[in-house]
Amino acid sequence: MPERAPEPGPGPAPPRPPVPDDPVDRIRIKRAYRAARVSDGKRILVDRLWPRGLAKDRARLDQWCKDIAPSDALRRWFHVDPGRWEEFVARYRAELATQPGLLRDLAALADSGVVTLLFASKDEDRNNAVVLRDCLRAEIGKGGGAVSEA
Repeated sequence: MPERAPEPGPGPAPPRPPVPDDPVDRIRIKRAYRAARVSDGKRILVDRLWPRGLAKDRARLDQWCKDIAPSDALRRWFHVDPGRWEEFVARYRAELATQPGLLRDLAALADSGVVTLLFASKDEDRNNAVVLRDCLRAEIGKGGGAVSEA
């Protein structure tokens, strides 16, 4: 009697990408419309409004953190004139300074792996996620890799 071939199974799980040793390097940003990847780690939407035309199941969010987004007034003010970037950064940083608990909570997520901040803006260089990423990296850096209790 011929030997039977083993039944095909689900196969081995795809390898997980390595996690950077430094928590500062674990904070990343990505446009919400781009495909989700295993390397994204925890996916957190950091916009106050849901990205237009993006299906919720396609977004594959772990969290939607509306409260960390710029205020509606600041978002509208910047949208009128993107040339106001430097002033937007200063104003958004001032808003973030009033929410140290949210910053610490987000920064703490990097202790266990990669965190990808998702945004909807077409401008990938000048948006709230860029400012937030830099603030989170500074928060993590204050504690030498751990989140400070500021």
